[in-house]
Amino acid sequence: DADAIGQEPLELDFAPANDDGSVRDDDLNTVLETIFDPEIPVSIMALGLVYGCDVIQRDGQNVVQVRMTLTAPNCGMGPVLVGDVEDRLGKVPNVDKVEVALVFDPPWSREMISEEAQLELGMF
Repeated sequence: DADAIGQEPLELDFAPANDDGSVRDDDLNTVLETIFDPEIPVSIMALGLVYGCDVIQRDGQNVVQVRMTLTAPNCGMGPVLVGDVEDRLGKVPNVDKVEVALVFDPPWSREMISEEAQLELGMF
């Protein structure tokens, strides 16, 4: 929706799909780095919100399963972040389905933020 606020929409550019139908982990990680918490200008990866991202085979499809958390269990941006993850990962070559599970164990803490993001946020 970037165009609605006068910004350029994000264009995800991937190398050609693997001939064997597999999903590249690098593509998944690159996409996750483009998703930012709407309230904090830092990617969900740098914030430590993504606990895991796996590709499984189910019924002949590549299913990406993401386990992630929020900075607080009652964070109102949860549905927005989940929607962004589902939408963007769904554009990765050979991804057929995306499933996101919000988990709160272990609970998120500020120590999970990468050092680079802590510097960016002025936390040092």
